Amino acid sequence: MADWAKYRRTNIAEMRPYVPGELLADISVSGVDRVELGGMIARNPANHNDQWYVAKAYFEDNFEPLGGE
Repeated sequence: MADWAKYRRTNIAEMRPYVPGELLADISVSGVDRVELGGMIARNPANHNDQWYVAKAYFEDNFEPLGGE
């Protein structure tokens, strides 16, 4: 197995808030994540059909609004 290394993101993430009760059939959710209010739905800017859930705690620790939108 390859060694782990650290990488910095070089792009802007496109996300929207998770809406409680919305269907997640087309959104990838990790088995370790708990879908909850405050979580976000991210999408690949080059393929809007590629979407995944971002846990609330991870989002709060790693992202901030870009502004100007």
